[in-house]
Amino acid sequence: MAEKFSNVDDYIASFPEDVQDILQEVRRIIHNAIPGAGEQISYAIPAIMFEGHYLVYFAGWKHHVSLYPLPEADAALKHDMEPYVAAKGTLKFPLGKPIPYELIARVVKALARQRGHDATDA
Repeated sequence: MAEKFSNVDDYIASFPEDVQDILQEVRRIIHNAIPGAGEQISYAIPAIMFEGHYLVYFAGWKHHVSLYPLPEADAALKHDMEPYVAAKGTLKFPLGKPIPYELIARVVKALARQRGHDATDA
């Protein structure tokens, strides 16, 4: 992914339409979970920021969508994340399967709580 993007809209627009829809929904879920969060491109992918700090990143790839980093999680969240853990700190959601948006919301809320922020219900 060598292309440089000036904003998240341009990043998402660079993908096929079906992947754009998924990335837009991931973006919406994150913003619903963390009202008032900002966004920018960092490390060539979308980064969601809260109170001046990076909270979560998401990215589209040829065969999957990823979310970074992983939160410290209770047993239930760890269990639910387990099928999607691809590497240390990475969740990978295959494009050929339903995207677990509710899980993404839970992960983002856990990241926010971990950093001392209140997260709302998405």
